[in-house]
Amino acid sequence: MKAKSIKGKSTAEIKTALAESMADGFKPTLAIVFLSVAQDRNAICRLLDEAGIAVFGSTTNGEFIDEETESGAAAILLLDMKKEHFRIHTAKFQNNNYRETSTSIALKAKEDFEKVAFLLAVSNAATDGEEVLLGLQEIAGEEVNAFGGAAGDDLSFDKTFVFTNDWESDHGMVCIAIDEEKVLVAGIATCGWKAMGTEKTVTKSKGNHVFTIDNEPALDVTTKYGGLENITPDNKDLLLELATNFPLQLQRKKGDPVMRPGLVVDWSDHSFYTSGTVPQGSKVRFSLPPDWDVMEKVVEGVQNLKETEMPEADALVVFSCGGRLLSFGPMMNAEIEGVNKVWNVPMAGMFSYAELGRMAGGNLEMHNLTTCCVALKEK
Repeated sequence: MKAKSIKGKSTAEIKTALAESMADGFKPTLAIVFLSVAQDRNAICRLLDEAGIAVFGSTTNGEFIDEETESGAAAILLLDMKKEHFRIHTAKFQNNNYRETSTSIALKAKEDFEKVAFLLAVSNAATDGEEVLLGLQEIAGEEVNAFGGAAGDDLSFDKTFVFTNDWESDHGMVCIAIDEEKVLVAGIATCGWKAMGTEKTVTKSKGNHVFTIDNEPALDVTTKYGGLENITPDNKDLLLELATNFPLQLQRKKGDPVMRPGLVVDWSDHSFYTSGTVPQGSKVRFSLPPDWDVMEKVVEGVQNLKETEMPEADALVVFSCGGRLLSFGPMMNAEIEGVNKVWNVPMAGMFSYAELGRMAGGNLEMHNLTTCCVALKEK
């Protein structure tokens, strides 16, 4: 499989880059499109559709095809994967039926492929990605390869979108079902954030809605820990502070802890929604501010993936949390460059609101403040 990465800050720039990429006879069948909500995604989708290219798309909090991160732009990974080796599925969530929706998609995918892997993206910050993953596992098996992220909106916490050629949704999912008998898929989610303080107990929760921690409103406990002030709906910076600097770490019996920052606040009771399930009775800890070791751990995890599972790759897809970009600033380029050098193949990545994947030795889960890297190689 041949792959090429292109980027641009307008539809015209993407049109030019696409034409240049195909000038040597390259005929892509699939485009993984990561773009800002400020871009004209309908126009870009039409452009790709007219070229006969299937689209898997998500809006972002920033995007990249190399170590230079962009904002307000579009980053696209073009693949000439054989059409019979993949299918794109879409669905809108109705009444928060996350698991039922992904189960339905997995059933369709299994009709086409005996062994199936998924690349997926979900929209709406309150979506319970954990339930989406459980639905896929229910049909495709416990060890299914499923990786992806939650769409962004340039960190405005307003409205996010997933899309394909002629469809989009601000509360739905899009996924590429891949025939793993024909295309190798290997990925890893790595965080590196360090915990501090004593364990606390989630005393009331339902799914990804956390009401109380140690019998106090979840928002109050978190903001008190962080020393935050101006705890009102008018403080537009509060969610960014919560998500990037004071995430909960959900402790696991198996594998590394999973990050669970508050993303949507219910001001009526000072509870909040996270990107994945936080079971009632579970143990959580808060986090230390990140340092350079966090990025080094990500690169080491990807290098280990190459050495143990995927010695060669055709292309790389990266879902990295927007919170990492806010925390690291320009240093984030070093992490992306390090990841890119592992295989040195065409890459496209996005900064997301949450990440989907499996940490080393862990379960398939939804993460935050994490980098999820997925390598692809057609047999």
